[in-house]
Amino acid sequence: MATATRKPSALDAAGSSTMKHQLIALLALGHLAACGGPASQPEEAVRDWVRQGQSRVEGRDRRALVKMIAPDYSDARGNKRKDIENLFRLYFLQQHKVALLTRIDSIKVFDDSAAELVLDVGMAGTSDSVLGFSADAYRFEMELELEGDDWLLISARWGQIGEEPR
Repeated sequence: MATATRKPSALDAAGSSTMKHQLIALLALGHLAACGGPASQPEEAVRDWVRQGQSRVEGRDRRALVKMIAPDYSDARGNKRKDIENLFRLYFLQQHKVALLTRIDSIKVFDDSAAELVLDVGMAGTSDSVLGFSADAYRFEMELELEGDDWLLISARWGQIGEEPR
């Protein structure tokens, strides 16, 4: 039985090339947005928390991500820590490879032990879908608390860019 091989179409090549160029541009913009004046020690720790989270998502390390969330996490949607873990599980099952572009819009630190973080995230993943990839952009409004030496997520609101986070 002979197997047919499909030749890549111009659309396949153009889509793949375009996506690569978009990801490179987004990563470059994200790097530039991260540059700025000197940050306070707690603010820099929050920026490091974001970098760790990005690395863990791209590494599809769900367990390490969940450790970044406070055990008593809750949000306005009624989610608890376990619900967020299940969202990660579902996303990682759907996506073979994940790339993120993060841009910190603002960080407000209170008494060096609590922080509000507004973060824009471009997410792209390869999958078994018709196009072979998916991409979305979200705005997250997060509340963090310092627990010992670790910043933990205690609550979050999010929505697609252009929509009101909820």
